[in-house]
Parts: sequence; structure tokens; C-alpha cells
Amino acid sequence: MTDRVMIVTGGSRGIGAATARLGARAGYAVVVNYATNEAAAGAVVAEIETAGGRAMAVRADVGSEADIIDLFRAADRFGTLGALINNAGIVDEAASLAEMSGERLERMFRVNITGSFLCAREAVRRMATGRGGNGGAIVNVSSVAAKLGGPGQYLDYAASKGAIDTLTVGLAKEVIDDGIRVFAVRPGIIDTDIHASGGQPDRVAQLGPGLPMKRAGTAEEVAKAILWLASDEASYSTGAILDVSGARSIWP
Repeated sequence: MTDRVMIVTGGSRGIGAATARLGARAGYAVVVNYATNEAAAGAVVAEIETAGGRAMAVRADVGSEADIIDLFRAADRFGTLGALINNAGIVDEAASLAEMSGERLERMFRVNITGSFLCAREAVRRMATGRGGNGGAIVNVSSVAAKLGGPGQYLDYAASKGAIDTLTVGLAKEVIDDGIRVFAVRPGIIDTDIHASGGQPDRVAQLGPGLPMKRAGTAEEVAKAILWLASDEASYSTGAILDVSGARSIWP
């Protein structure tokens, strides 16, 4: 399947990097997208190539439509698109809504919502059988924050992920006749450096023991769920949203 391409947005670290590695093991040629950290993306590509897979790193800010178009054009030169993992996203420092600026909200929604919509659009244009494509899978990375709301800390982030859930359900219905399956995963507290980017580098250590499973999840655990949804093993599913949260989303 090395002529089938998987694009992983935000693929240089955390859940994205873990997904890129597993995607390569599953036989995809992997496009590792990154916004700024070229060295980290290069390290993921090198690891895949050392293991005998095919991968390339492509810089693109998913907050820019022009960059997204360039990303998919680069992937076109790599092979036929078979899977998009809509993983790239940002979080800001903890704040209440009363403290949030319009600039913060615009950036959050531009990257987390508009960027995911535009990446999905480009994938559909290539995958849709009605447009001459071969079908495929889109897996959006949401968050259990979409269900919990993120009050007092990440309300804007939670709202952006709620939009991703709606995108998943609506798009799955829209493209079902075009051979495209659409899913989302909703991670809970996962041990990645996204917490540091939100100003809480010790968040996993603080919250982990109090979670239902008494620990945070790993990027690999989320990536395995993503790869299953994208695979033919989930061929009779679409529009599904899978919580990978150690029961956090249903716990009182």
C-alpha cells in the first residue's frame, strides 16, 4: 500500500507523530505536516525511513488556506491520497471567557475549525469517487473537552472541538456515496507537550492520579484508535466519534 498516502497534520509531535509512525507501519506513505518545528518533523520522517517506510515532511500552517493547498499539492506528488488525519490544533493559556481577547478567539477558530474544514475539503476533492477518486478515510482529532466544556480554562478550545464533532457527523453523511468514511476521536488527558503550550506543563502529573483509570493516556493509545478507524477493519462504520479518554467523558 506504499502508493497510498496518509497526511497527518500536526505530525511532528505527540498524537500526530505517533499516528505517522503507525501509519507507516500499516503501509502508508506518510506526509508529516508541521508548522514550525522542522527538526522534530525530520526526526519522525527519519525514523519511518530507517524502518523501511516512505515519508516526507511538509511545512504548512493549517491556519492558512494557501499553505493547506500547498500541503495537498505536495502530497499529490507523493502518491494517491487514502487517509487524512486532521490532527493539527492549538490551545492557549487557561482563562475565563471574560479574559479572552478577540485575537485569541480568531486564532483558535481559524486553526482548529477553519483549518480542519479546509483540510477536509481538499481531501474530499481528491478522494471522492464522484470526482474520479478512489475513496478513503478522514479522521478528525477532537477532544472530550467538546463534551465537558472547558469552563474557566479552555472554553474556546472546547467550543472549537465541538465544531469538529459536528463536522464529522455532517461530512460523513455528505460524502458517504463518494466512498469516503469520516470519523473523530476524542482524546482525554494525554501525556503530550500540548499542556505545556497551554501554560500547564505539569497538568498530566497533577490530573493523572485523579482520573478514572488513575493515569493519563499515551499518544500511541490514541494513534492506534485513529489507525483502526482509517483501516478497512472499520469498513462498515462512518460518522462515529470514539472517546479515547479512560472514561473521563462519562465520569462524574
